[in-house]
Amino acid sequence: MFIALLPFTVMAQEDGIGLRLGEPFSITYKKFLDDNIAIEGLFGRAGANSAQYYRRSFENNLPSPNAFYAGHNVGNVLSFNLRGIYHEDLSDELNIDVGYLLGYVGLGAQLRTARVDYAYTDATITTVVLRDNRRNIDFGPEVFAGGEYYFDELPISVFAEIGLFMELLDRFGHLRLQGAIGVRYLF
Repeated sequence: MFIALLPFTVMAQEDGIGLRLGEPFSITYKKFLDDNIAIEGLFGRAGANSAQYYRRSFENNLPSPNAFYAGHNVGNVLSFNLRGIYHEDLSDELNIDVGYLLGYVGLGAQLRTARVDYAYTDATITTVVLRDNRRNIDFGPEVFAGGEYYFDELPISVFAEIGLFMELLDRFGHLRLQGAIGVRYLF
């Protein structure tokens, strides 16, 4: 009786929660809907955009007509992703006998938010450094591809992926290359 139920317990271990190290650095939860389709949610910290990105943002939205950019600090960069993923088993093609390897591609949506503290001067007041605190919010689609290896004897999988995020809101068309490695506990 126990041997007859074994294939069902192996399939039930594909859902997992884990840690994603990279861009963005996140907690990940992945839920399989069938053998090939899964959904994933990520929540964590993302890297800041380039200094030029924030300077351009300041110059496109000056706090006063005579404002002159002096610098900025970025903090609390958070990211939330919701993704759909298609998987294919690559174990036979790569002659993997122990465990199994799934290759995957996916499409998702990403919301990023950052606190930006600007320092600037005003041409009419030359000796005073002024501050302007803003919230930068970026939203857009992401595409990605990767591979995930599932161990036979352990309820753990490891994965690596690369992707591309494109902003629709805040700066339309801005692209950001993203990638990560990670590990999940399977249940």
